[in-house]
Amino acid sequence: MLKSLTKLAMTTAVAAVCFVLPAQAAEKGELLRDANEVVNDLRHDPAFGTARTMLQGAEAIYIVPKLVKGGFIFGAEGGDGVLLHRTGHGWSTPRFYGMGSASFGLQIGIEQAKLVFIINSRRALEGIEKGELKLGAGAGITVVTLSSAAEGATTSHGGDMVVWASGTGAYGGLTFNGTVIKQDKDLNEEPATGPEATALRKNLARIW
Repeated sequence: MLKSLTKLAMTTAVAAVCFVLPAQAAEKGELLRDANEVVNDLRHDPAFGTARTMLQGAEAIYIVPKLVKGGFIFGAEGGDGVLLHRTGHGWSTPRFYGMGSASFGLQIGIEQAKLVFIINSRRALEGIEKGELKLGAGAGITVVTLSSAAEGATTSHGGDMVVWASGTGAYGGLTFNGTVIKQDKDLNEEPATGPEATALRKNLARIW
């Protein structure tokens, strides 16, 4: 009887892994493709010239293709994102992090935004990579705006991160104080090395 139960448990565990791994791979692929589309959107924005210059000296880039309302990730608003840091030969293998807040202050009628965080400081990048980072002047990590699409935590003259948001002017109520960025350990169990990851890295390399 014990052997039968053990065999059943092992079979169930294998089946669960066989189901989870393809699902995670599909989620990774979709998120990477969406991130690549956000980079393409950035290229067509008037703020792209400034973003391109900033990326030249940036430590990393964090792309959130879909920031949405409605109890997603941590609280009332949030989204999944992709982080890549600069290497000697371009951009690193993508890693996955979620962001969320009790409220980003999205204006009434606005349900979704696309965000690109240009990470300028080593402490901000290390804070993310260590597992969990809280944004905002009170937390020691500042986020400022690249365009009128978002309201910065401090001034527009600099910060640990500079954010670009899709739809310039449409997200005037968007703020980042108290926002948390946290690693998605499940998606990061295996490196993202597929064609979607390669396409994103090449797209970013064409910028800087």
